[in-house]
Amino acid sequence: MPRAAGARAVALGEILDLVMFAAVIGLLLTGYPVAFALSGTALLFAVLGHVTGVFDLALLQALPQRIYGIMTNDVLLAIPLFVFMGVMLERSKVAEDLLESAGRMFGSVPGGLGYAVTLVGALLAASTGVIGATAVTMGLISLPVMLRANYDKRLACGSIAAAATLAQIVPPSTVLVVLGDQLAVAYQQAQLAEGKFAPETVTVGDLFAGALIPGLMLAGLYLLYQAAVAVVAPERSPPLAALEGGAPRMGDMLLALFAPLFLIVAVLGSILGGIATPTEAAAVGAVGAMLLAALRVGLRGYMPVLRSALESSVQITAMIFMILLGATLFSLVFWGFGGDETVHRLLTSLPGGTFTAVAVVMAAIFVLGFHLDFLEIVFVVVPVVGPVLLRMEGVDPVWLGVLIAMNLQTSFLTPPVGATLFYLRGVAPPEVSTMDIYRGVIPFVVIQLLALLVLWFFPALATWLPGVLYAS
Repeated sequence: MPRAAGARAVALGEILDLVMFAAVIGLLLTGYPVAFALSGTALLFAVLGHVTGVFDLALLQALPQRIYGIMTNDVLLAIPLFVFMGVMLERSKVAEDLLESAGRMFGSVPGGLGYAVTLVGALLAASTGVIGATAVTMGLISLPVMLRANYDKRLACGSIAAAATLAQIVPPSTVLVVLGDQLAVAYQQAQLAEGKFAPETVTVGDLFAGALIPGLMLAGLYLLYQAAVAVVAPERSPPLAALEGGAPRMGDMLLALFAPLFLIVAVLGSILGGIATPTEAAAVGAVGAMLLAALRVGLRGYMPVLRSALESSVQITAMIFMILLGATLFSLVFWGFGGDETVHRLLTSLPGGTFTAVAVVMAAIFVLGFHLDFLEIVFVVVPVVGPVLLRMEGVDPVWLGVLIAMNLQTSFLTPPVGATLFYLRGVAPPEVSTMDIYRGVIPFVVIQLLALLVLWFFPALATWLPGVLYAS
């Protein structure tokens, strides 16, 4: 009897962990606040499991220690600093100066405005790492100019939205910081499960280095598509009849380029060069953004800009950490039900081994990206499947991390709830419809999927640079 009762308890636990996962996904799809959906579902199923005898509430005593570990995590300190850096550049109009100068410089070339948007998007991505700020800034400045130049509305909207999402994959990126932290925990769990009690680690710096080449490759694919459109259908991306505001002076152009290039070298260069940790580099970038803002707006306008940037940064950071705390409680209860072993059995039993398991997870992330925000996917899906995938043969943690990041990037573009689409809709002029934006991003979603396949079959795109930089 005890053995039979134990078997029934295990079977019930396996059912409840899967039902719990499905329940939280369903609740998130309703639009309920993420942090409360995660924590509320976890507490509800913890009580249900305790009543049915398959969950020990004593496991929840580990929650305070986990929360303390999150709040004292040095890596996560980079999040508010990177957010503040990006918001400060957007509020002080430093990014706006770069957009205006680049638009006037490339505007006289067929397809030139599209090139300018992509190049500036890559620069802003590497200097801010915040998609919302990049999308709003480029939408406000570039979209009216492109429409006045008789650009195809769908091409203009797609180019701006796609360029803004480069902030997700081009380091330094808030997404990469969050993903790197979750992946580091998953990698350690995978090694401990294999009996390796002195586990190696994967750092945010590894992920930054791994994402650099794929991010630049993606920007290059955008440029190739825009060049092809300019050749095949020149009426969709005509040059400006005359440079608005006149040709940019060399001094103004150099000054506009100096701001993002300075931050790229100071932040990304110090991380990749091993001079500073991501948190230390983020602090340098935040101070650099403050100095550049002071030069741009002057002392009189500096305090309002600083206050606005601080308020926005606190709100964004609080939202991220609230979700992280809810996800911590969810994962604790999920493991208490034995969910890690359930997921391991499900993925390892698939025909095709590692290839099929990774493909299924990538497909699930892509579909969830249609409905869920990237934070929800990172905090819910990665802790569940990460330790399982990293135990499989041939799965490199940096490659997997960059693959997930590039896949998550599509969540910002895929209708109906891609965040970039809403940012752009909010600043687009009335003549641009929501369907123009939706149809415009489809070719760029296809390009992202193509880049994902290239990265899949050529993992060295992600693993080569970290191996060169951090080889012992």
